[in-house]
Amino acid sequence: MSLVRVVSVAAVAVAVVLPALAQGIPKAQSPEEVGFVATRLKRLSDRIEEGVRNNELPGAVVLIARNGKLVMFDSFGFRDKDAKAPMTNDTIFRIASLTKPIVSVAAIILMEEGKLTLADPVSRYIPAFADTKVAVEKKKQDGTVEYELVPQTRPMTVQDLLRHTSGLTNGAPGANQLKQSYLDMKVNDRGQTNAEMADKLAKLALLFQPGTTWEYSMSTDVLGRVIEVASGMPLDKFIEDRITKPLKMGDTGFEVGADKKARGAKALKPGSIPDVTEKFTWRSGGGGMVSTAADYARFLQMFANGGQLDGVRLISRKSIDMMTANALPPDVKMGGGDLGPLEPSARMGQGFGLGFAIRLDQGRSPLPGSPHDYFWAGSSGTYFWHDPQERLYVVWMVQLTDQPLRARYRALVRDLVYQALIGN
Repeated sequence: MSLVRVVSVAAVAVAVVLPALAQGIPKAQSPEEVGFVATRLKRLSDRIEEGVRNNELPGAVVLIARNGKLVMFDSFGFRDKDAKAPMTNDTIFRIASLTKPIVSVAAIILMEEGKLTLADPVSRYIPAFADTKVAVEKKKQDGTVEYELVPQTRPMTVQDLLRHTSGLTNGAPGANQLKQSYLDMKVNDRGQTNAEMADKLAKLALLFQPGTTWEYSMSTDVLGRVIEVASGMPLDKFIEDRITKPLKMGDTGFEVGADKKARGAKALKPGSIPDVTEKFTWRSGGGGMVSTAADYARFLQMFANGGQLDGVRLISRKSIDMMTANALPPDVKMGGGDLGPLEPSARMGQGFGLGFAIRLDQGRSPLPGSPHDYFWAGSSGTYFWHDPQERLYVVWMVQLTDQPLRARYRALVRDLVYQALIGN
């Protein structure tokens, strides 16, 4: 049995996972049935195998669906290379920022129930944000920088949290005083509650006036606290009751039980990504969840179906339309995020919706795709995109901490999926 591409184990894993998938995502009889060429898809398999052999990847799972049918659902390499445990299709991954679309859907559910509106000020749910000031950078004659704190010209809104125009940022050592203050305040402390995290952030200055600048940030973490206040439930409980249970995403949550520990994926660097069974007090709406390729496919199939799956409707078709449209104002400035070709910007032909990036134009981006496809990625290496024009979505699950390699493999997977798509 090959330990690079574990064909026999993968076949068993498909048999295990597909009963839950089959209600909404049947398997295509062949790739050609839905417009792919099998020999061309092999280029993708070969390239992933090469990455495992070269010790770039520990292992990975790739799932491709088109026209509501599975085209490819394969495992490569190792779930745990040190233990020589082969990757299987039911492996559980820390999905990092692939948490954000799930939490964004949770907010939309509450919007549809009249428990919040996207125009609401965040201070309606977290009063401390009413007094949060904005830092305006001023350079002194000697070249040093100081900050003047000024009031918000208009309140930060729930929509700002969803589209990352809140004025919040992420901590980064040495970047500037504001980003350093996030580290000093320990806003990512895994022992805190969402309420404590939000109160810490409200005491820190905003980097920009709300609504003026896109900056990849802790906005979705704050959104998680808004969801708790609006729903009267802990974030993890709300997501379980309203999203993962209805969609039969049985391996998705903020951790899994000890009985599933053996199915957890490991990165090449031991300890660089927490074990999937490790439980943290902080239920990070921006990056705290675990999932499988099959579970995340069910989430995306719900989007593909206009908000419902297997007779269960989560949100409306019009809400899907709103989430997947560019939500950035035409005069918005672009801050930062270090996301490479995933970075939303007009120059790259990309904007941002409510929870993920949106492609606006056919060209400009170095990644193939279609106008109106949407996508996001996690710092643990995970990645998805949904191309409604081609009736296609892809889930890429890996635990990879090397940032350049993460970016390269996201591009490679896109390139090699689209080169295999020949038919309409």
